[in-house]
Amino acid sequence: MQNIKIDKILGSRRLSNYWWATVIFLASLSFFTIGVLSYLNISIKNILFDDNENFLFVPQGAVMTFYGMMGILISLFLWYTIVLDVGSGYNEFNNETGLVTIFRLGFPGKNRILKLEYKIKEISSVRINIQEGLSPKREIYLKIKDNREIPLTKVEQPIALSELEKQAKEIAAFLKVSLEGAN
Repeated sequence: MQNIKIDKILGSRRLSNYWWATVIFLASLSFFTIGVLSYLNISIKNILFDDNENFLFVPQGAVMTFYGMMGILISLFLWYTIVLDVGSGYNEFNNETGLVTIFRLGFPGKNRILKLEYKIKEISSVRINIQEGLSPKREIYLKIKDNREIPLTKVEQPIALSELEKQAKEIAAFLKVSLEGAN
């Protein structure tokens, strides 16, 4: 039997983040360009509209420029989180040292690296939390003897109940603690 179990956590470098960062940037860039062209009174008839005689900088062009700038800033923020891989890390369960290590990357600064260590003997159980509805949650927590709960699951689309249960059972069996069900 292995004495060390490591679960990799995917951060912000997900396909959906690449998709949205790109789409938001391109759409915002086109809004910004059209707003600037309307300010400069450059005809955009052949680019987008059949007739842009009624397309004035105030109010349409100003609003498009504003929304374009805001969208570009949002997409730059998304690209920033992707480049830094915010949220990535691992969960390490080590029976040799008797420690559980939770490691995550954050934004630059003094708190860029989050590294939490807990003794296995302080863990009372592994708990599954399931909430259905408009924003469903399916999470696995480590429950410490002082009633703190440390989340172990990644931020993503809710996984299948069978997969969640399988992961929780594996962790509970590896740590030799009980498994608590959903709320």
